[in-house]
Amino acid sequence: MDRDFDVIGRYKAIGSKLKRRFLRKPNVAEASQQFEYLSKTLQQQECLQYAGFCCLAKARCENTLTNSTAEVEALTQAARLFLHAEQESLHLKCPMFQEHLTEAIHCFNQAIKLHCIHGNLNLAACLCLELGNTLSEMRQYSEAVGYFQQASELQHKTPLIALNSMKLAAKCKLNMGDYDGALALLTEMVYLIHERGSNLPGASGSNQIHAGYVDILAECDVTIVLILLLLQPTPQKIRPEHAQMLEKYAWESNGTSSPVDYLSEDLFLLLQSVVMSCQAKDGTALQELEKDLWPYFNGIQKELLYKLVIQMTN
Repeated sequence: MDRDFDVIGRYKAIGSKLKRRFLRKPNVAEASQQFEYLSKTLQQQECLQYAGFCCLAKARCENTLTNSTAEVEALTQAARLFLHAEQESLHLKCPMFQEHLTEAIHCFNQAIKLHCIHGNLNLAACLCLELGNTLSEMRQYSEAVGYFQQASELQHKTPLIALNSMKLAAKCKLNMGDYDGALALLTEMVYLIHERGSNLPGASGSNQIHAGYVDILAECDVTIVLILLLLQPTPQKIRPEHAQMLEKYAWESNGTSSPVDYLSEDLFLLLQSVVMSCQAKDGTALQELEKDLWPYFNGIQKELLYKLVIQMTN
């Protein structure tokens, strides 16, 4: 920052214009513009947290003026500036207490709330996803989960988009090592797919699932199977729907055609072999299958399979 630039002095000078004086109303609109200008000046000098506080001050002015659109824009800008400041501190490995992150989350929450009040649910969901993705990148998985789940709830009218938000939440759960939590989310996704994706134009297959949902259902199926094999629930504790899912991959259930028509035949047979290897406690066979399954799996599924191989070979 320029040493001759008196941030506090300028901030106070603008703020003084908001004080009520005898026979004179405060010029809130002018103060709002000046806070915005000061914020831009501070951004140019890379004083991001101070710029964020100026955006907060502008948001308060717009609230006084009952200009909700400008208020939510200022809050969102403040949130992003505080997040950027937090990321800069992390990059520089500065000692910190996540104060910038706390301010960012507060601003995002306020902006999300305002969007919801005014019925802008899609915009609110976008902010939830933006914050969730940033928190996930910062390995703040437990905080990110809540925002991904909130996004999915706000997207209830667009189930395909809501499912993608739920998938991000499940991924965070897996990154935290919360397999039970991830399993619950993925199972909920399967329910939603069967509820919202069936009996639609373009539905196909034994379960009459719309084509747009098939890939997500297949991904859920594979991930759920891998988690169940890792958790190894006892017959007394396993949920009926999970027991039925594992039974689909039991050798005895395989007739002339695959009972899972939303998976390719090769992937079904490989996954069936994984289930059989785990049931037989054959770690060597599982290791052999790992390289064959690699092209079919996404990153999180590869990690689950790797952990399963470690578990079976130790």
